[in-house]
Amino acid sequence: MGTRCFTWRMSVHCLLVAGGSVPGILGRWRCFPVPLGSSLVQGLHNSCCRKKSTAPKKIIPSVALCDENTKKSGNALDKLFSSEQQASILQVLNTASNKELEAFKLLRGRKSINIIEHREKFGPFQNLESLMNVPLFQYKTTIQVCNSILCPETEGEKRKFQDNRLLRKLIKPEIKRERLKAVNSIVSIVFGTRRIAWAHLDRKLAVLDWQQSECCQLMKGTYLSSIYLQEISSVISKMPNADLYVLEKIGLSIQNSSRFPVLLHFHIMEAMLYALLNKTFVQDGQHRVLSMNRNGVGKHFELMIGDTRTSGKELVKQFLSESVLKEEPRVVFPSEKIVRYRQMFSSTEEQRAEELYDSLLQAIAFYELAVFGTEP
Repeated sequence: MGTRCFTWRMSVHCLLVAGGSVPGILGRWRCFPVPLGSSLVQGLHNSCCRKKSTAPKKIIPSVALCDENTKKSGNALDKLFSSEQQASILQVLNTASNKELEAFKLLRGRKSINIIEHREKFGPFQNLESLMNVPLFQYKTTIQVCNSILCPETEGEKRKFQDNRLLRKLIKPEIKRERLKAVNSIVSIVFGTRRIAWAHLDRKLAVLDWQQSECCQLMKGTYLSSIYLQEISSVISKMPNADLYVLEKIGLSIQNSSRFPVLLHFHIMEAMLYALLNKTFVQDGQHRVLSMNRNGVGKHFELMIGDTRTSGKELVKQFLSESVLKEEPRVVFPSEKIVRYRQMFSSTEEQRAEELYDSLLQAIAFYELAVFGTEP
């Protein structure tokens, strides 16, 4: 009917008040007779039978709401920062170059570019409120940016941020820096399609063990898990104990279908090594096996030509020579082992034993980049 109305066709209305009991009515109520013409009944009737208003509601434009919110936010900004602080912030926003703005952590990337573009188009910022007109700057972001300008990062904090970003790209899974700093020895492992090589180095970059093992049966047949387990377990039994085991991570594209057998082999190898070397993971939840980006190592030793990494053979040969000729070589080969290592290197020169060379280079790069955090 368009209305919600209750019509009582009785000469006497009853008001139900809590306290009595009437059969058929839920709860406990008391009933009082009320005459039909009373003002109380009329008021109840009007409240029930009032039609919904068809008059259009007053709509506040969203722009007006936005302007009002911006005004309130701008006023709040004025209260958060003193006039001297506001002047210092505006000085930076109106005079700093893009490079200078990016020195502040929260202004790196697109935000600094947006500030420059807004400044060129509309002129200098007159107040902190106007910063919220720049794309990507909301109220909370503006407060954070203003605070970062007033309290810029120290050189140590910048270096820490850069180091952490480098580590995230270089090593997976992430590991606390404190654990890396406390490492005394690592085993660096590099595997290919036919062999596995490893290098055991301590934090003085002394080569404690360095060898390789042939695994010719792995890619023959149907990639039997039992064969992988047998071969890899045999190799691991020869490896020394260490604080961490570092595997080479090769980024092969799955779009090239011809490389799928090799990619499958690498994934199986990696999974097996993670499982067999992470012996205490169930008990303490600590990763002892890490993967290190192959190209990251290549860049460290300047072995990259575009996206392709070149052989590290000559560099390893140089390290072997320096260990004998220099008083403080970059890598230390113990005197009782240097002859054996040189003979091993010479015997592999014609075989292109890249895994052997790469295992040593990866260990050196791990210490210099992840443990010491310094360039050579």
